[in-house]
Amino acid sequence: MTYYEIAKSRYAALGVDTEAALSKLAEIPIGIHCWQGDDVIGFDGAGGLSGGIQTTGNYPVRARTFEELKADIRMAFSLIPGKKRLNLHASYAILGEDAGKTDRDGYTFKHFLPWVEFAKELGLDGIDFNPTFFGHPRVKDGLTLSSPDEGTRTFWVEHGRRCMEIAAELGKAFQKPCLVNIWIPDGFKDVPADRLTPRLRLKKSLDEILRGYDKEWVIPAVESKVFGIGVESYTVGSNEFYQNYAATRGICCLLDNGHYHPLEYVSDKIPALLAFYDKVALHVTRGVRWDSDHVVLFEDEIKEIAKEIVRNDATDKVLIGLDYFDASINRIAAWATGARNMQKALLYALLLPNGRLKTLQDEANFTALMTVQEECKTLPFGAVWEEYLSRCGVRGADWPDAVRAYENTLGRN
Repeated sequence: MTYYEIAKSRYAALGVDTEAALSKLAEIPIGIHCWQGDDVIGFDGAGGLSGGIQTTGNYPVRARTFEELKADIRMAFSLIPGKKRLNLHASYAILGEDAGKTDRDGYTFKHFLPWVEFAKELGLDGIDFNPTFFGHPRVKDGLTLSSPDEGTRTFWVEHGRRCMEIAAELGKAFQKPCLVNIWIPDGFKDVPADRLTPRLRLKKSLDEILRGYDKEWVIPAVESKVFGIGVESYTVGSNEFYQNYAATRGICCLLDNGHYHPLEYVSDKIPALLAFYDKVALHVTRGVRWDSDHVVLFEDEIKEIAKEIVRNDATDKVLIGLDYFDASINRIAAWATGARNMQKALLYALLLPNGRLKTLQDEANFTALMTVQEECKTLPFGAVWEEYLSRCGVRGADWPDAVRAYENTLGRN
């Protein structure tokens, strides 16, 4: 018997069908973020990060152009099995002859057509989109959509509206709805005198952005955060604000598992929101002490996130995207590691006897619940993962060799 056949038999003894798990995994799309490849710099002249976020590290061979970023994405995606989507920020517009003449409040779908062509070349499931409310001189005093300066506020509202229009065209291009995630850096470094009025301005701005958006092709989401560098005391877009806003506007909440207190767990928030929302969006990252956007590892919280998606039959309700940016290591390795680990976590969850575990909980048989869960931890999961890679035509444990070989051909500084 092969290693996989032994594993299949072991799982079958617990009532788990490994073939069904592999088939299900192959249908779950993962949104992979373009910004890991160039340290969130983009192509519209921003030149670096601002707004309470930063990328650390100086590993060489960062992608500097659209062609270089495409080549790196192509390489990374060749090492990642399963169904994939591309997640873009608006700052990755390909402006061409409009460079220096068109600002973010003037972007149109034509500035992203090269990305559509590229995504179709790779056979991707679609493109998701993010307005870029940071890394720009029109971020005034650290504020965008909540700014008291009406010129600043309306500039960013128009950027948001343009992004909703672009997203609708992206959705049509792939015949799949486009998730549009709105995150803003707005907040204050020290104790504010007025916490309410900035949130009222943000509510007004979001209402203006959403007015008339294409509900067939666009899934809007709002993303909260506890704090950022330089905005430690107050964040306008808090969790409470956005959950209420999303609930009253019929849109989606996006949960980033680096955007909460270290003892808050997104795995627990997912089923709480599924009780009320048709869709829940994720940005999966790994925070170390704070929202530090480390590469996703195959650790407990990512396993728990995947369990909640799978055990609640929510693989079509929870929209999974990655969000991290590490410039201290090879960026292609960062992409591949995080994406493969997200898929590992989903497979791990699919290989649990979830129905049996729920029954044990309902029967208050907590001894059996604990012991069965513990026994599952040492089942031959790795054999099933390797079988999945083989069926997808993707390299196994030796995949870093391919990254090193590719890096040696680049000739970049």
